[in-house]
Amino acid sequence: MSFEGVVRQAYSRRAFLLGAMSATTAGVLAACSQPSAAPTTAPAAQPTTAPAAAAPTKPAAAPAASPAAAASPAAAASPAVKPAASPAASPAAAASTVSRTVAPPVPANIVAAAKALPSGQKITYYGDGVGPAGELEKTMTDQFVKETGIQVAFTQRPQDSTESLALFQRFFQGQSADIDAMSIDVVWPGILAPHLLDLNQAAGDDAKQHYAGIIANNTVGGKLVAMPYFSDFGMLYYRTDLLQKYGFAKPPLTWDELAMQAQKILDGEKAANPTFAGFVFQGKAYEGLTCDALEWIASSGGGTIIDASTNKVTVNNPQAVAILNTVKGWIGTIVPRGVTSYQEEDARSAFGGGNAAFMRQWPYAYEPSQAAGSPVKGKFDIAPLPANPPGKPSGTIGGWGQAVSKYSKAPDAAVQYVRYVTSAPVQTWRAIAGGFVPTIQSVADNADVNVAQPYLKAVANVERVGRPAGAYGDSYNQASTAFFQGVSQILGGQDAAQVLPGVQQKLQQLLA
Repeated sequence: MSFEGVVRQAYSRRAFLLGAMSATTAGVLAACSQPSAAPTTAPAAQPTTAPAAAAPTKPAAAPAASPAAAASPAAAASPAVKPAASPAASPAAAASTVSRTVAPPVPANIVAAAKALPSGQKITYYGDGVGPAGELEKTMTDQFVKETGIQVAFTQRPQDSTESLALFQRFFQGQSADIDAMSIDVVWPGILAPHLLDLNQAAGDDAKQHYAGIIANNTVGGKLVAMPYFSDFGMLYYRTDLLQKYGFAKPPLTWDELAMQAQKILDGEKAANPTFAGFVFQGKAYEGLTCDALEWIASSGGGTIIDASTNKVTVNNPQAVAILNTVKGWIGTIVPRGVTSYQEEDARSAFGGGNAAFMRQWPYAYEPSQAAGSPVKGKFDIAPLPANPPGKPSGTIGGWGQAVSKYSKAPDAAVQYVRYVTSAPVQTWRAIAGGFVPTIQSVADNADVNVAQPYLKAVANVERVGRPAGAYGDSYNQASTAFFQGVSQILGGQDAAQVLPGVQQKLQQLLA
């Protein structure tokens, strides 16, 4: 498929996110979206040599210097389930006076570092080119070019996340210098790490501003291979009107409290609404279930699948057994039986339609749920997901980062570009103008950001937990599949104590 063909694909699910929000964006959204099928022939795009300040770059033919169109070995060896795509944009943007066409100035230290480089620096950046995300990226790229003198060829990457990964893998397979910087999905660091520049030396101080969990996710073998760009994480949506109606002063803090509140509300509502549910989540056997189950286990003190200090799989433990059996017990009571086929949009449709008291979801669902005509407009709020001591409220990390190819002919220039677009001023601007969830606490605390994203303050102390993509590398797809299939068996009625030993054995074998 040509690059233009990819761009013109009939409203890819991610393109919907970036353009107009629609109920047909089924299952895509967030870090744990429905995996896409691998492309038959991965797309390629020709980086232009024009500076970013020029007219918008148009897709062109495949680069002559790029690798052959055959799928990379890593892609070919992957199982049918591909890495889930994080959303390329958060559509939760609120109306604001901040302009998408005026980017913040480049910080003085970055300008100084850029101007210290030899003149004539040119880089090619692969990023978003669709909707609000593309508008913001072109604006900030123009600002960078204007202040630093480094020319940036802005090239739109494929809108399908799997196709983007295949394209990058082909570039790297041929050690091509036709790509310098790029945006990468949160689950790609382990896959692409051998081909990415270690940013510790140049951006190590910058990295200290970002959430530690995301930096850990982007660090592979001690190398910081990507700077956080924007984030997503799981959170609890709840009906404020129904909590008040049934005498609850606040949302649940523990999973037992959630079950109790959901049951009481369900008992009171089901007579008038037989389809009403107490709690909905992403229960289908796919990457979304990996995200949800990781949150259940981590928030119950059961770890995060792998103990990083020992490199051992730890998922078979009493806390994990207890919480997974607890969730199994909800199926058919506070949770509809059909939840085992739910993806993101199925859960959003239930909650947004006024048919659920609680929902586990990503930030993207906030805006459409508050839109004019929504049955729950003004009737819900967001809180951290519950936790069982000694666990803490946890949210699985989604989002994207910015990386630099180690085959770049202008790595220092590319690093300065990445530093700028992931900086606190740019994150603040993108959070207000585009609704992107920041990865820097000081940005999340910003008053204007909280007006645009009012739920951020409530979830500020959530533990961001990463999937073990870095540890598994190219085997992550198989590892995630083994995990979510095991959890699916438990939700289907099997005892977690009987299922988890086998899951742990499979995961440990893949880690070896």
